[in-house]
Amino acid sequence: MALGRYTACLSVEDGVLYSAVEDSRAVAETCDELVVLVDWDTGYEGTGVSGPGLIPKRFVWPHGGRGVSLIGSFTSWLKHIPMSPMEGCPAVFQVTCSLTPGYHQYKFIVDGEWRHDEQQPFVSGSYGLVNAIYLMREPDVLPSILSAETPGRSHMEVDNDVFGHAGANPRMTEHDLEVSRHRLSVFLSTHTAYDLLPESGKVIALDINLPVKQAFHVLYEQGVSMAPLWDFCRSQFVGVLSAMDFILILKELGNHGSNLTEEQLETHTIAAWKEGKLQQRRTVDSNGGSYPWRFVHAGPHECLKDVALKVLQNKISTVPIIHSSSENGSFPQLLHLASLSGILKCICRHFKHSASSLPILQLPVGSIPLGTWVPKVGEPNGQPLAMLRPNASLGAALSMFVQAEVSSIPIVDDNDSLIDIYSRSDITALAKDKAYARISLDEISIHQALLLGQDANFPYGLYNGHRCHMCLRSDSLHKVMERLANPGVRRLVIVEAGSKRVEGIISLRDVFRFLLG
Repeated sequence: MALGRYTACLSVEDGVLYSAVEDSRAVAETCDELVVLVDWDTGYEGTGVSGPGLIPKRFVWPHGGRGVSLIGSFTSWLKHIPMSPMEGCPAVFQVTCSLTPGYHQYKFIVDGEWRHDEQQPFVSGSYGLVNAIYLMREPDVLPSILSAETPGRSHMEVDNDVFGHAGANPRMTEHDLEVSRHRLSVFLSTHTAYDLLPESGKVIALDINLPVKQAFHVLYEQGVSMAPLWDFCRSQFVGVLSAMDFILILKELGNHGSNLTEEQLETHTIAAWKEGKLQQRRTVDSNGGSYPWRFVHAGPHECLKDVALKVLQNKISTVPIIHSSSENGSFPQLLHLASLSGILKCICRHFKHSASSLPILQLPVGSIPLGTWVPKVGEPNGQPLAMLRPNASLGAALSMFVQAEVSSIPIVDDNDSLIDIYSRSDITALAKDKAYARISLDEISIHQALLLGQDANFPYGLYNGHRCHMCLRSDSLHKVMERLANPGVRRLVIVEAGSKRVEGIISLRDVFRFLLG
């Protein structure tokens, strides 16, 4: 398959279509296979030599052109820096430059014409209307963002070496909260989903006519907990298949009055399963309302704030970023699966050298309304934190996921000290060797279910061999955000120093609800 000057080599293995493209680039390809894997390389390159005094800045021109380059005060308005088109989005050009802190002006040269981007901040300068940025570098008031983990230390260890603490016990003022939220809102509103795209990666999509049994085997083998659904007849993405679907299917199989049997699971398609759930919702709805398939997604031009709000408001974990070069949305291309973790990483990277501009980052998490906490004795209307013992049944955990609408459950001993954690995404481990067909949800314990997922070849849920990520109530919000920005970390369990008794839990959703107000 020829794509301009690139050639994609397709191979099918166990029902999975791999799209490998020369120069480590790839495109979203629509075909009649069951599963599509998309690899890409955004193609932007660094200019200049990065160093301790330089700050990387990504420039994007999203308005098309045959050839685009960058020029500015940092090149003395003489040198042209070529910008590269992004594979899958040929109208978007980008480049990353390492610049000195301070004020910079720049323009884009598009097909030989000097232009500025009206969607980015601009001023009137010596070269007409020019875009402008100010890169700030301040002494690190707090530990640097995204620092490397201490080698050889487990996330089950909690002490001052692993987690930074707020030295004093500052109080949150309304002014500090308002200033911090405003600055965060400005940043999220002026940066788009393009900033979330990595230099290269792969995305998996599933055909809606794939049997659900095979679909969950694919999720397990690819190490992911969800995948967008592609309808070949309509040539559109129509939804997602997630770990929660697998949980509901397992509960359905365990229901003696179920219409779904294990044999039917062999041929029951994703489309049939989704349609069945819609029919159930219509039956429950006394008003006879209609529930069409809902597919929440975002375009690459949407700002990060809107993407985050879509995650929060729709109670989902991931928003597919989809680009279409046509006005009617035909021939959509799946670029990325955006998550709150990726957006938080952008925040941490942007404010890395100006942490003091967000006063609330220095506050200990125990002093701000953040997360879910174990209610104090005698506390009125205190909602208990969902926790289970290791000998509790897997069925009890799945029921808690559905009824309490939680994404993870701390597993504790008789003293409520943290032992492990069971998350919705862990359920895909039951696809291994068709374990779900050999177990009874009410007879297998959570401990036994976790053992099924302890496989060196199982990448999801076992981030670098560590499952439990913890913090103390005295840890700063800055440190909590830093930890949550790491890939694979979706929540932190708040524990008591020494005993590791569970005091609460902070999720990515909790952080964004607090930051966005």
